[in-house]
Amino acid sequence: MKKLIALLLITTLALACSPGAMEGFLNGLNDGQIGQSQIVKGLKEALRKGVEKGVKKLAAKNGFYTSAYKILLPEEAQRVTSKLRFIPGFTNVENIVIEKINHAAEDAVKRAQPIFVDAIVNMSITDAMGILKGQNDAATNYLVRTTSDQLYNAFQPIIVQSLNKFGALDYWTDAVNTYNKIPLVKHVNPKLDDYITHKAMDALFDQVKKEEANIRTNIRARTSDLLRKVFALQDKK
Repeated sequence: MKKLIALLLITTLALACSPGAMEGFLNGLNDGQIGQSQIVKGLKEALRKGVEKGVKKLAAKNGFYTSAYKILLPEEAQRVTSKLRFIPGFTNVENIVIEKINHAAEDAVKRAQPIFVDAIVNMSITDAMGILKGQNDAATNYLVRTTSDQLYNAFQPIIVQSLNKFGALDYWTDAVNTYNKIPLVKHVNPKLDDYITHKAMDALFDQVKKEEANIRTNIRARTSDLLRKVFALQDKK
């Protein structure tokens, strides 16, 4: 009797549902362990873990300044510093500016963690299923694609605050003003805050990507029951 009821239920769903919905239903029956809402929750957990680990690493002392993510000056700014090295008071301007902007990035990333976490909450079931069966960086690419503009708008003011906290913008303004007084040079006024915001975001996304790949390929990195269940499905792809 139970088998007959189950057969009738499946037949009814087959007639009423789209092929995609029916496939999802059958997958759920086959697995018998985890639903699509849990898959979404698990992927969000993986992204949050990536953000948390990335922030912790980058926000540590010298997390940018002495790491592979060290932010160097853009080409236009290097033109300024190369001229100023011969002017008293600015002979070490490039190193000073680089140190200040990297410490500012470390400070900003630490305070921006909630912005990145909040950006994860809008993932849909359709997005999640595609991500689960995607490449090792599929979730990170989703985050980059769907949240970059929002994250930039929220993150950039924090970068400015941190640059001011470390005196980077005032120091750079003095340097640029001095440079612009040099005869025959083309005046410049590069916006360091825009450049640094993008560099800091790139670094954090890269950290998230590494953590995502770790969770996908390293069973021991799946530190909760939910992560283990969700990515066990991925292992079967």
